[in-house]
Amino acid sequence: MDIKFLVKVCVLLPSCFFTCMTVTAASPDKTGYEIVWEDNFDGSSLNRNYWNVEINGTGCGNNELQYYIDSEENVSMRDGNLVLTARVQPHEGKDFTSGRINSQGKVAYTYGIVEARIKLPKTANGLWPAFWMMGDDIKEVGWPRCGEIDILEMGHADGIAAGTQERLFNGCMHWGASTSKHVQSPSARTSDYSLQDGNYHVFTMLWTERRIEMYVDGDDSPYLSVDISERGEGNIGEYFHNAKFILFNLAVGGDFTGIHSAEEVTALRGGSAEMLVDYVRVYQKKK
Repeated sequence: MDIKFLVKVCVLLPSCFFTCMTVTAASPDKTGYEIVWEDNFDGSSLNRNYWNVEINGTGCGNNELQYYIDSEENVSMRDGNLVLTARVQPHEGKDFTSGRINSQGKVAYTYGIVEARIKLPKTANGLWPAFWMMGDDIKEVGWPRCGEIDILEMGHADGIAAGTQERLFNGCMHWGASTSKHVQSPSARTSDYSLQDGNYHVFTMLWTERRIEMYVDGDDSPYLSVDISERGEGNIGEYFHNAKFILFNLAVGGDFTGIHSAEEVTALRGGSAEMLVDYVRVYQKKK
């Protein structure tokens, strides 16, 4: 099944006026692949057969400022979208609440094409939206041995420093035998157009036995491309041939953003901000 999606993107012309054009999101090539799982978020409530809603105020190892709670104010469904909402809302010693879901123990795959269509909030200073995957064996082997694949992250401190928060984004992979041997391979890109323009953007990962590549809006050039063919302890390929589950979250502050106090967060001065997910799909090769 070769499915292509039309995505509207805006390009800044030399005249400094914006013009919109339609491109076909065709990278990577899905010829020979078929959808094996998807969630279009069309129901009135989140499908708990697919998803767990996290309750966590630990900072998630990143010194994040929010408390993730299982509330319709933070995790909801609207007009065929998953809506994750970060709020200025004191809770259990935190200044903010937000939403984070994962499919651990329910939906996990090895290899294929994983894709989501996302409308991102204005991250400004402090928001950190993410679409990612984690090894489903994390409870048995721990992190980072389970392997982590970050398909999309925005809100990095480098973007804040450069004033390119709406265009700087990245993919990243984390692995290692233990936390003391943690290695990461981030790959950042500054887009020619805003990814926080109020439109949806398609983020796609191609995962084969040899490589992991990531694409945005059907761009022919991946923003991350990593060889995972070499296995063995200490090699990246040792950690990316196991089933991984899917996560979506909207963090506030933390090490990624370089923001560690509520006073520095400008993104929530209106009281709240939303990350919308239209769909998430997993394709695998036809048998």
